[in-house]
Amino acid sequence: MGNKSGLASFLKDKRIEANLSQKDVADFLKYESAQFISNWERGLSSPPITILKKLADFYGISPDKLFEVVLEEEIRQTTVNLQRKFKQAKA
Repeated sequence: MGNKSGLASFLKDKRIEANLSQKDVADFLKYESAQFISNWERGLSSPPITILKKLADFYGISPDKLFEVVLEEEIRQTTVNLQRKFKQAKA
């Protein structure tokens, strides 16, 4: 991944709008470290699907909106991966 994704920015923005720290979120999700949340917000990893509904509830956002953001990110990543594979196949 590496590049900051739409999902990463969305999660960070919504956490900040909810006036929560990364540690607050980690504690709520029962993670030992806020590093997981940091990695999500930097686009280094994504939250497990099972966590997304909990995040939507905790941030006070619509699960449908979060689903849309996740779907857009999956489409973006799939497009990038397919383009890379297609270009490699042409060589």
